[in-house]
Amino acid sequence: MKVDVENKQQSQRELDLHQLGHTPVMPQEILMCLQPKNDQVIVDGTFGAGGHAKEILKVAPHIRYFAADRDLAAHRKALALASKFRPGQIVPLLCRFSELPAHLEHHGVAPGSVDGFLFDLGASSMQFDSSQRGFSLSKDGPLDMRMDGKRSPESVTAADVVNNLDPADLANILKKYGEEKMARPIAQAVVDARYAFGNFTRTKQLAEVVSSVFASGAFRHDKMHRQAHVATKTFQALRIFVNDELNELHAGLLVAAHYLRPGSGVCAALAFHSLEDRIIKRHFHGLDMDAPGSQAVKDHFRNARVSFDVTEVQKQFLEGKRWQPLSKKVTGPTEEECLTNPRARSAKLRAALRLDNGED
Repeated sequence: MKVDVENKQQSQRELDLHQLGHTPVMPQEILMCLQPKNDQVIVDGTFGAGGHAKEILKVAPHIRYFAADRDLAAHRKALALASKFRPGQIVPLLCRFSELPAHLEHHGVAPGSVDGFLFDLGASSMQFDSSQRGFSLSKDGPLDMRMDGKRSPESVTAADVVNNLDPADLANILKKYGEEKMARPIAQAVVDARYAFGNFTRTKQLAEVVSSVFASGAFRHDKMHRQAHVATKTFQALRIFVNDELNELHAGLLVAAHYLRPGSGVCAALAFHSLEDRIIKRHFHGLDMDAPGSQAVKDHFRNARVSFDVTEVQKQFLEGKRWQPLSKKVTGPTEEECLTNPRARSAKLRAALRLDNGED
């Protein structure tokens, strides 16, 4: 009788997981990296709609899973999922990456005791699908873009940025965070428009002004060679700036290094543009965050005035190194996945083992 009850409960949990309904990016590749097992501890820094959680819990149904997200909508989904499992197995956390240590400490998680960390970066499908969040170009809505939503009413919105910055500062944001080549003319057009017609309040307003900078009918191509809106990079830049995403990612990777089990803990991180991927790569390869972007690992030991012995190079490179990448090359999605899940088209997966080098 007890076995029948347990089987029924397991079947119900599998049904609940199936009903999460979100298609995660590169789920099998994530599983290969993390190798989840029952009784391990996994920290998911970006629970979202629970897509990766669903796949991990299928493989290891008795794992302890910390479902963290800064988005209240995602947190509600995590709470709903947690109610289907035994108390304390799924632990929903409403926080940013930089706030994780306080939450983990509150739940008794000690540094060096976590088996896996997962980061699925960028805006989630839920955020793009809701016009009221202001992330989407295809749906008109308030020019907001805050991942924390209204739970942080004092935080800056995208409207605050475009309505208050001068052309030089706005162009700098578009160039730095959106890698937008037309940053200056776009910034000037935005400032001219707000002086002429008043402040921006809607996403459609901003998209139309950005489009006016380009030739009539102009468009760009995404990585599947499909037409993409010319304002895509502008919206990306504003979203990253408003949510301080790159600094949060840097903090999150430091937290992962601190809490992962030395010698066996693995961090897997999915990036969707080069700025995120560059930060992840530099963390995992032990490279200086401020070094030129084009330098390979070996370039850090090139010096015309000094000759390095091989053992000296190895010593300098390995001393204090926190991570060992699981693969020398970044992992991308298959063509089949890109066709069935368009969000995967720009995804880059990197994973690394937390080394046991005696450091925190």
